[in-house]
Amino acid sequence: MKRIALLGATGSIGRQAIEIVEAHPELELCALASGSQPLDELAARLGVRHTQVGGDLTELLERCEPDVVLNAVVGFAGLPATMWTLERGIDLALANKESLVAAGDLALAAQARGGGRLLPVDSEHSAVFQCLEGHPAEQVHSIVLTASGGPFRGRTRTELVEVTREEALAHPTWSMGPKITVDSATLANKGLEVIEAHYLFGLPYSRIEVTVHPTSIVHSLVRFRDGATLAHLGYPDMRVPISYALTYPERAATPLPPLDFAAGLTLEFSAPDLDAFPMLALARAAGERGGTLPAAFNAANEVAVAAFLAGRLPFLGIAALTEQVLAAVPGTPARDLDELVAADAEARRTATLLMALQP
Repeated sequence: MKRIALLGATGSIGRQAIEIVEAHPELELCALASGSQPLDELAARLGVRHTQVGGDLTELLERCEPDVVLNAVVGFAGLPATMWTLERGIDLALANKESLVAAGDLALAAQARGGGRLLPVDSEHSAVFQCLEGHPAEQVHSIVLTASGGPFRGRTRTELVEVTREEALAHPTWSMGPKITVDSATLANKGLEVIEAHYLFGLPYSRIEVTVHPTSIVHSLVRFRDGATLAHLGYPDMRVPISYALTYPERAATPLPPLDFAAGLTLEFSAPDLDAFPMLALARAAGERGGTLPAAFNAANEVAVAAFLAGRLPFLGIAALTEQVLAAVPGTPARDLDELVAADAEARRTATLLMALQP
């Protein structure tokens, strides 16, 4: 029996994870956590004794003694649980990309001390992880992360001036929560994934590419030194990477049908438009400069997206505010978690102040 602590149980990833666990008797939920949604009814239905709403989730993890932690918390708030899990050598199924983006070096050092497995749940990173299995690092040339392009693919910068919250939340291929859906619309999500891939797979940024693939059938590709390229294909459904992470190293059955090639599949690829969607370039630059700048990028983006969803910032203002914050804060190394938390707080204060100064 594999005991799973599910953090972010009421979100999109959490709901699909529960479906996976219920379908496999060898999996057991030992804890549920949410940011603000009540859990009493869900815990009673699932027979879960350990629950927590908000607060320090490491206390919950101490109580439930999991074999696997599925961290699907949204944003920087997921960082303490990531560090707790890695330090203790417990397998981490990571859907909270922001914690690895913000604390990449610290997180990898914690994993090295703990010795547990870091299993990516993002569909793109899960795809790369699967394509890399059995291949030594020296055989890898580069990786290619695919992006759907979001709801505004093909629009120019001018055409994005007046887009609404409702338009940004209408993703063409994936069903996700509001924050990650807006991140997909700005390509910030893909920028976060580039930084995350750098830490997950130990590749320099120059060997991590992004291509726009509107149908989201190819989730990622890995190029090898002999000229071959392996691709991971499947329908855009998060139950596949969730199941893979929870049942690893097995590959358990899911209710998804296999791809129907006879019905015809469109595999179209193009370069991202960095003029219309500058968040991707901003994220890459923050990652290359390192230190606390990836954390600052994430913090500024979180503040900006919340303001956009609340109607206080235009769509293009998300990138503009993030760029201003990155120019205003120092990118010093973070020697420990306290310094990283301080850098995150400084970036959030700077973003809030810059918004207040805008006419």
